[in-house]
Amino acid sequence: MLNLLPSLLVGIIATLLFAVNVLFWPVLVFFFSILKIILPFAPLRRLFDRILPWLAENWISCNSAWMSLVQKTKWDVQGLDNLNYHGWYLVSSNHQSWVDIFVMQHLLNRRIPLMKFFLKRELIWVPVMGLAWWALDFPFLRRHSVEYLKKHPEQKGKDFASTRKACEKFAHTPTSVMNFLEGTRFSRARHTRQQSPYQYLLKPKAGGIALALSVLGEKFHSLLNITIVYPDGIPTFWEFLCGKVKRITVRIAQVELPQKLLHGDYEGDQSFRAEFQQWVQQLWQEKDILIQEILKDAGQMEKSIA
Repeated sequence: MLNLLPSLLVGIIATLLFAVNVLFWPVLVFFFSILKIILPFAPLRRLFDRILPWLAENWISCNSAWMSLVQKTKWDVQGLDNLNYHGWYLVSSNHQSWVDIFVMQHLLNRRIPLMKFFLKRELIWVPVMGLAWWALDFPFLRRHSVEYLKKHPEQKGKDFASTRKACEKFAHTPTSVMNFLEGTRFSRARHTRQQSPYQYLLKPKAGGIALALSVLGEKFHSLLNITIVYPDGIPTFWEFLCGKVKRITVRIAQVELPQKLLHGDYEGDQSFRAEFQQWVQQLWQEKDILIQEILKDAGQMEKSIA
């Protein structure tokens, strides 16, 4: 196993394998997406709609392969039972590192439909990857700040319009819509700046999943509420490539979506918005407690081993 090599060498090898993967699969994805555009015949479009996710799943499988080569991580995972590859899922997780994405894709690949992440519009310019995300119909969102909207009130509502348009694409093909509710990666500086009421989480932003629910509604089987914990500290992506992540704990809970929250007007109905935010805040409070319990158990395990 490559994880027996010095960590720097492991990191270099993993980076090369990751780079080859990034150059190979996105090119194929982009090629078939162009064919889908220039050959707009219904039978061919349906064929390409099957080919593109298949390519993306193989891309993820190759990531899992090099991860297995370089990692000596101990995985503690619960909640992978009773998932439906042919269903629709709303997926959410706490967000601490770019490693989170690889963790979720590794665990959920071919267990649920390909996850489509809500991405900031600026990410479409990421070399190679941006085109691949576009080809796979990942929703690119332009999020305006409160300060910007005060200066440009004519832009109000366009954020939600773009999100709605993106979600409408998923109505006919089983899809997993993934949204990091915190909007960005956790850090103690952001936590302090926000004055977050949670110990291990930033404040959740409910607008994205509220709109996804309003568009797709009853199609969703459930919310996959994912909690990722790194008991030995939040890793950087380089540390992950070097095989330095000793333990990863993941808890996946299938949460029933309240019927009353499926088709409300989050932007225009203050009462509905307050009720939706209360539901999300309850999920976040429970997640915060769960993270505390996982870290406590991990600490006790270390003491017992010592």
